[in-house]
Amino acid sequence: MQIFSRVPLVLVALLCSLATAKEQRPNVVFILTDDQAPWALGVSGHPNADTPHLDKLFKQGMYLKKAYVVTPVCSPSRTSLMTSRYGSELGITDWIHPRNEPQLGLPPKTVTWTEAMQAAGYHTGLVGKWHLGVPDKFHPTKTGFDYFMGFRTGGTVVINPTLEVNGKNAKTEGYTYDVLTDDALEFIKRNQKKEFLLCLHYRAPHTRWLPQPESDRKPFENLDPQIPNPDYPNLDVARVKRMTREYLGSVKGVDRNVGRVLKLLDKLKLADNTIVVFTSDHGYSMGHNGIWHKGNGHWVLKPPPAVTNKNIPRNQRPNMYDNSIFVPTAVRWPGHITPGTVLELPVSNLDWYPTLLKLVGVASPKGEIIRGRDISGTLLGEKTSWPDVCYGEYSTHHQSKTHMRMIRTTNWKLVRDFLNPERDELFDLKNDPAESRNVIAEKKNATVVKELHGMILARMKKIKDPILK
Repeated sequence: MQIFSRVPLVLVALLCSLATAKEQRPNVVFILTDDQAPWALGVSGHPNADTPHLDKLFKQGMYLKKAYVVTPVCSPSRTSLMTSRYGSELGITDWIHPRNEPQLGLPPKTVTWTEAMQAAGYHTGLVGKWHLGVPDKFHPTKTGFDYFMGFRTGGTVVINPTLEVNGKNAKTEGYTYDVLTDDALEFIKRNQKKEFLLCLHYRAPHTRWLPQPESDRKPFENLDPQIPNPDYPNLDVARVKRMTREYLGSVKGVDRNVGRVLKLLDKLKLADNTIVVFTSDHGYSMGHNGIWHKGNGHWVLKPPPAVTNKNIPRNQRPNMYDNSIFVPTAVRWPGHITPGTVLELPVSNLDWYPTLLKLVGVASPKGEIIRGRDISGTLLGEKTSWPDVCYGEYSTHHQSKTHMRMIRTTNWKLVRDFLNPERDELFDLKNDPAESRNVIAEKKNATVVKELHGMILARMKKIKDPILK
């Protein structure tokens, strides 16, 4: 009898242990900006950036200095973030054009990491940009979110946007990043007693950048900003400086609003049990290499280079430059991630899926292909390492037509355009980190090209890249 009398006590202890473990699962606030350059932060060394809240966040957690995206444009990058798969695997290789591609979106059969967290009991919300399909079958609430407020397309206006609110489009008043943050704060307040996942997807600092609140615009109004290469041949310096002022004002607006989110987490005493991730869907150039914009870059030269390829229209400069693929990224989790740490190894947007699920104690869905690397151990202080190699892809099909595939190592980057091989590029990153000189034609680099090309083909075969067919 004595033995059996202990069984209920054991069960009670086990249930209490499970309940405690459940209560201790962290919340997640995942902040994704749009077009945020890796250089556009005070903490990264930009002399004119005004980002005190982001600088503080980056210092309170781990700064992922080599965070990158596998495709440097909106929709495929978001596809990789949500699924841990390459856009070419799921038929999304360029930004989704709502008029030309009305039925394109994230395949409903895929199981996202947000769905896994939702199934595990997290209350999930997306506030802001989706850009993974407009039709209802692609709606965020069918891809792991209990709540959605924002816009399904790629863009909206800077002020007084029409947003989807409670399932219906409604005109809202205010600057878009402020309106989105207001709603995100309400989501946190409503769910502060629950385990929650909030994905806050700003469109800023995507162009257009104006108008801006005076607090964001005024610090840069009369600024003569430092630009990366004012001596670049034919660079429209005046335009680059004007755009830089406007861009930095938009970045300041993002910073101010991130500060509001962090302040609320502190006020509600949620900060210690909340994983905060800050990153972007791709990087940005502002006069770097003679262009502005991202992977589907535009020349900012007077005049632009002459057209030499029927697949590349005038003013277009498709690219896989570091400024397009790298993104400013930090992860904070007080008591778990050591403040002030810096990771110099490459981390891709494919990696968030397995990493976040591991951090919150949710198993990866069975049967799903996961391309990303789980870096949770590294975030938590384990001594780990992996190759300093980045792989990326970008098949443009709107303004230009390309099939770019890239491999980047510590010292070299090879970009192959399988549709336009005359555009192939090799950069000696050790001696030319700005990627200013294509050295693919130099005979001394033939061995390097062959080795890197083999690495590209191996990755393409592994993921069954459709352009190999």
